[in-house]
Amino acid sequence: MHESILAFRGFKYLKLSALMVAVTAIVYAVHQPTVGPPNGGTALGYALGTLGLGLIIWLAWFGVRKRRYGLGKMLLEDWLSAHVYLGLGLIVVATLHTGFQFGWNVHTLAYVLMILVIASGAFGVFAYLRYPRLMTENRRGATQRELLTQIAELDVKAREISAGLGDDIHGEVMRAQEKLALGGPARRQLSGRDPNCPATAALKRVGDLSLGLPVTDAEKGRALIALLARKVELVERVRRDLGFKAMMDVWLFVHVPLTFGLLASLTAHVVSVFFYW
Repeated sequence: MHESILAFRGFKYLKLSALMVAVTAIVYAVHQPTVGPPNGGTALGYALGTLGLGLIIWLAWFGVRKRRYGLGKMLLEDWLSAHVYLGLGLIVVATLHTGFQFGWNVHTLAYVLMILVIASGAFGVFAYLRYPRLMTENRRGATQRELLTQIAELDVKAREISAGLGDDIHGEVMRAQEKLALGGPARRQLSGRDPNCPATAALKRVGDLSLGLPVTDAEKGRALIALLARKVELVERVRRDLGFKAMMDVWLFVHVPLTFGLLASLTAHVVSVFFYW
């Protein structure tokens, strides 16, 4: 049976992360700095900073590890589950490292970027847990390619039928097929819909025009409307599918650049601490 990465190995990495958080919180609670309030410059601050730095480097390495199949003793599922829970635990470690001392400087910038990286990663986990199921339900056993093939087949039949129903109806069918676009700008893909869908407009327009057909063509008119209605339904399913896929991908366009920004600001943070303080 498929096991969620959140519950992988009986929540092993949640427990490890919780233990890490508990230990660091207890040590922080009992620690008494010799001078001033708790901060990153105390012995504990340096220890927590070193732990946080190690976690960040290890978490960032996941992007490399997931592309190197079969290497190492840890399964990719282990890495991913640990990536999620240790990433969340890092919030506590890094916050205690700061001693809740923040300001307008590179140190706080590194902290803010870390929070943004973790938040975008959390959305990524949410997306990969939610959208694959919705995609499966939306496709109803078909692949996206099969849905597109069905739309193409409906277009052929619609052209054949509409050719005998007058220039107005045939023109509507042809224009709708020529103007239909699936995909497009990121905002449209993420929405999963198109308010100006040519297929939907053609269905309505052909329905109105069919009211004026002679009795001898009424059956063909109803058949054409049924085809167009089926096409609209398939087009909407493809757009939803593209929307779900876009939601699964879009977080990476935030998560990856922020990770590089975090590593850069973290480098500046470490250099400034050891060479300018």
